[in-house]
Amino acid sequence: MSSNTLLSEDHTLAAGEVEVGVGALAPEDVVRVARGNATVRLSEDALTVIAASRTRIEALAADPKPVYGVSTGFGALATRHIPLELRTQLQRSLVRSHAAGSGAEVEREVIRALMLLRLSTLATGRTGVRVEVAQAYASMLSAGITPVVHEYGSLGCSGDLAPLSHVALAVMGEGMVRDAAGTLMPAAEALAAAGLEPMVFAEKEGLALINGTDGMLGMLVLACHDLRRLLRLADVTASMSVEGLLGTDKVFAADLQALRPQPGQALAASNMVRLLQGSGIVASHATPDCTVVQDAYSLRCAPQVAGGARDTLAHAERIASYELASAVDNPVVTLDGRVESNGNFHGAPVAYVLDFLAIVVADVASISERRTDRFLDRARNHGLPPFLADDPGVDSGHMIAQYTQA
Repeated sequence: MSSNTLLSEDHTLAAGEVEVGVGALAPEDVVRVARGNATVRLSEDALTVIAASRTRIEALAADPKPVYGVSTGFGALATRHIPLELRTQLQRSLVRSHAAGSGAEVEREVIRALMLLRLSTLATGRTGVRVEVAQAYASMLSAGITPVVHEYGSLGCSGDLAPLSHVALAVMGEGMVRDAAGTLMPAAEALAAAGLEPMVFAEKEGLALINGTDGMLGMLVLACHDLRRLLRLADVTASMSVEGLLGTDKVFAADLQALRPQPGQALAASNMVRLLQGSGIVASHATPDCTVVQDAYSLRCAPQVAGGARDTLAHAERIASYELASAVDNPVVTLDGRVESNGNFHGAPVAYVLDFLAIVVADVASISERRTDRFLDRARNHGLPPFLADDPGVDSGHMIAQYTQA
């Protein structure tokens, strides 16, 4: 195969610092914080709008008229008006009762992404929390303190209530966390070691910290980042398979791809043409005495599958960009100062594209496995040893590797 630059770009994650402002976070900043341990700070404009919207919540808190999430109970208990002296207890009880996840611990990178994305919503000034609460999230991220969040508990239709509650619980100094070294310890100990104080939530704040799609969005952003790189690798492995199985690169010609103008397909085919350019093996196969009429589906259709996956990925990235620009909370403080209930916490848009990506990833993996199977079958691998074994029969070669891939 010819030398190429398809995989040569630098994917290192510089630590540095990520500023969280009123606008949308960039996906690469999410990755930097989640995986690269970048520290976090709030922008001056974010601090200004957070403080401004808090004044509105405090005004409503003093009003005798009940306001959902500010001076009432939650969900089916929203008809109960909560007196001033019980509202701190209300927020604390809300977080404790909703921190009810179960199962294995969620990966550290997903939790850090979740925390950053919740902070991003707080930074819009649409949630009504105090500046100190937003600063607490930034400080925990910068200190490398990661609350223990469990695999099961997100409802989707009501957002990531349980996962977000476990994070809010740690901000209160309760529950378990892992410090920057990965050591499991009580949240209060980790906060103290980092010089941080546990938060006591005021009106609306507990609710504002648990209403959102931040966990599923974090997973979507990380998945899109990984899949974009993996699809580039899929073009490389497909090209190597064409070469190793004595296939032809003629089917990837631009004029043939243009007959079906799918953008992802055209890109995948172009990558494969570049990779196979100058291949002596492919050239040696392109002779008049070759009896092969056309290559197998798993070779010939590689751009169609990887291309369809790319187009699906582009759709998922577009949905992620909308969500990254969102302020997801209920109720929400509008730009003109109203506090309104809404349904923006519903996870449907994010969940749909995550399911869609799962389908196409499985199909890209499936066509790759079919190429592996062809390599191992001496009836179809054009003279290669059975199972690519050094001594077939004594050695099993890649037999079980193919089973695992399947």
